[in-house]
Amino acid sequence: MLFRGTATALVTPFRSDGSIDFSALERLIEFQIAEGIEALVPCGSTGEAATLSTAEQLEIIERTVLAVNRRVPVIAGTGTNNTRTTIELTNRATELGVDAVLVVTPYYNKPTQRGLLEHYRALIRHTDARIILYNVPPRTGVNMLAETQLEVAVLSERIIGTKEASGSLEQMQAILRDAPSHFAVYSGEDALTLPAIACGARGVISVVSNYLPRRFGEGIRAALREDFATARSVLLDLLPLMQANFIESNPLPVKYILARMGLIEEAYRLPLVPMSPESKKKIDALLLRYGIVTQQEPDHPVQAQAKTPLE
Repeated sequence: MLFRGTATALVTPFRSDGSIDFSALERLIEFQIAEGIEALVPCGSTGEAATLSTAEQLEIIERTVLAVNRRVPVIAGTGTNNTRTTIELTNRATELGVDAVLVVTPYYNKPTQRGLLEHYRALIRHTDARIILYNVPPRTGVNMLAETQLEVAVLSERIIGTKEASGSLEQMQAILRDAPSHFAVYSGEDALTLPAIACGARGVISVVSNYLPRRFGEGIRAALREDFATARSVLLDLLPLMQANFIESNPLPVKYILARMGLIEEAYRLPLVPMSPESKKKIDALLLRYGIVTQQEPDHPVQAQAKTPLE
């Protein structure tokens, strides 16, 4: 098992000109480690990997590995909708020193369950990586069924787990019931982590931990040691923030929050654009309520003033 607890699905900080802000990335990494996070996941969905070039993705992975310096595991997102490209990216990430890779099911192609199985079989044959599956049907258009994930899990002990973001606790339970001992289930949805751990999940790959790694992590660790009274107290209290992270497309809210905290610029790459002023005001109210910021942002600028350059 690579980790128990919380892995943060890191945002990718951009500058207003569209370039990657590596100084901000290093600040985020140090913030995460200082706050007790158990693992870091660069270049996932929250990291806007779909808008990164291969060279950019590999540079983010390399810089993350160097900055972390083995203090926590680094699990790099390397999944694409092309099996050959996924193999190449996984091998290059492995050469850079990642501890494992997170491989999303191929998106847009809408493969059959047999196609999904063969995709991961090819990864085992042609890479040496430890692999965490990533099932997120709302983004990919296909659900990797419990029986398929279990079939993949027994291909190799290098298939070490799954990030399950189908939204179905029933599916998570079906995987947990029959999973081999080397295969960990991680919640892919912050709001479902508490019941998932109660059923046997080992933790979560999280969005909210980008800005609340210590507070959220304490709730997760309490659940893992079966102190469910503490876990409920912490995690149910944070539920409005978990919900707010998806008030508009992820990672728009979380990057806005990190910008309000002064950790990054509020910058995205098209086709993502800044949130509406109405959504920002709703999030501002939550940030004040939870003490994440100490004063209300005055008047939000009109959306057109935010920079979302093509490069």
